[in-house]
Amino acid sequence: MTTVNKLEKALTSAQGLATELKTFSMDTNNQQAKQTFKQLAQTTENIAQTLESRLDFVKSEEPQYRE
Repeated sequence: MTTVNKLEKALTSAQGLATELKTFSMDTNNQQAKQTFKQLAQTTENIAQTLESRLDFVKSEEPQYRE
């Protein structure tokens, strides 16, 4: 598995996790849990953005990934 494939997989996983955490936040009535899930979702979205930036960089630097 190439670096780009690993980054794409990690990005997809992070995006999916963020979505699940948002859903958990909406599904609970417990305000403390709701806030925790929202914070975790935000952190996970930040991770996804970092992965996406890295993926874009790798694609721009490596000739085999240029389209």
